[in-house]
Amino acid sequence: MPAQAVVIGVDSSTQSTKAAFVDAATGRTLAVGRAPHEVTGERGARESDPEEWWQALRDAVGAGLKECGLPASAVTGIAVAGQQHGLVAMDSAGRPVRPALLWNDTRSAPQAAALAQALGGPAAWTARTGSVPVAAVTAAKWRWLSEHEPRAAERTAAVRLPHDFLTERLAGVAATDPGDASGTCWYSTATGAYDAEVLDLIGLEAALLPAVAPGGGSRVGALTEAAAQHLGLAAGIAVAAGTGDNMATAVGLGLGAAGVLDHPVLSLGTSGTVFTATRTRPDSPAINSFAATDGTFLPLGCTLNCTLAVDKVAALLGLSRDTAEAGGELVLLPYLDGERTPNLPHAAGLLTGLRHTTSRQQVLGAAYEGATVSVLRALDEVLRASGLDPADPSVAGRPLRLVGGGARGRYWVETVRRLSGRPLLVPEATDLTALGAAALAAAAATGEDPVAVATRWQSKTGRTTEWPAVERDVETWQRVTSVLERCTDAPSG
Repeated sequence: MPAQAVVIGVDSSTQSTKAAFVDAATGRTLAVGRAPHEVTGERGARESDPEEWWQALRDAVGAGLKECGLPASAVTGIAVAGQQHGLVAMDSAGRPVRPALLWNDTRSAPQAAALAQALGGPAAWTARTGSVPVAAVTAAKWRWLSEHEPRAAERTAAVRLPHDFLTERLAGVAATDPGDASGTCWYSTATGAYDAEVLDLIGLEAALLPAVAPGGGSRVGALTEAAAQHLGLAAGIAVAAGTGDNMATAVGLGLGAAGVLDHPVLSLGTSGTVFTATRTRPDSPAINSFAATDGTFLPLGCTLNCTLAVDKVAALLGLSRDTAEAGGELVLLPYLDGERTPNLPHAAGLLTGLRHTTSRQQVLGAAYEGATVSVLRALDEVLRASGLDPADPSVAGRPLRLVGGGARGRYWVETVRRLSGRPLLVPEATDLTALGAAALAAAAATGEDPVAVATRWQSKTGRTTEWPAVERDVETWQRVTSVLERCTDAPSG
């Protein structure tokens, strides 16, 4: 073991890759390398070339290694946290047969709707896999590929999730973890294994899938000589199974069996995500009842339209983000890419309540409010699925951990605070997904529990800004909700 052991946590997100070099003893981030990758597509299509993810990982690790100034021999482990749900179809040589279908590709909505009616309907799906098929999940994407590009499906010799693809490039091993696997709708959170009936239904052979490791911090192999040469690292270091981005963020926050349970998190990014770690196996068709990566569960609600949608509205109005004002009579549902929660894959943005006196700043503020109400409604469902009553004062008073890029925006913080009525905790750390992945890497290198590792790190380096609760803006909540419910009751297709 080197004098200063360093682990690398990789966050391969929708549009970029980060590689955080973290002191394994203290959790102090020594350097973060970054590299972009491209998303293409229109009219519902969202795709990326997985080879770009691999190149971005190589570039980010190289930049981080240079920045931290330590020898490659100091690195003892590496783990990848990736964007969830993406479908990577590979040929017998391990090369993608086509660009990956990403989580926010909505073309598979018809396939998802058809699958949702199979196996006895939504309740049966949640009882078995934890989630009802929607356009985002991988099972629907495989059905879309099989129906629309049968030659690509026939050439497929292996199916991977984004983080699986990168882990295999690192260790030469086909492996996944329960957390990311639970986002496919072909993995059962009830049995902890692939569901043979679902695989048969979607026409996918189990032999094409990776083995499921016990957890994201499990050591699944060692860095191969080829990968070591590409990355400038030493061959043989520990490679963890890794996990999905949301599961890694939970680890980075110290949420899990060895940390904090039943406390809510709201992530403000391209998507709006709410989740909690719990021992209760959730069973709710309204949300995704995922497995966490440490043996607990991670009920999660996700909206497609969050910071990116609000930024688009700001750009159309010629305003900066923080010039917004409360929407007043306005309601703006910024469903620019369709919506996942509620499940309205073909929806577009909706603006109502416009007056002669309406200002551009109010329109922007209404976009913030519409996005925030949508994701906070999902939070209520997450809490119910965890066996908690959102209206119970002891539950409603629990601090809401606010993370993601939007958590750095003053108006986002103010809007969430006003519409939730909760105290907020905003961690100073900005790379929580990569930090969680680093804890998985440390676990793979030492055999420790990754949540315990992250909790220890928090006690040494974690700093958090606390925002006290304010009186909840019930009037705005009810106004937005009334419009949203009318839209949800209307046909979505």
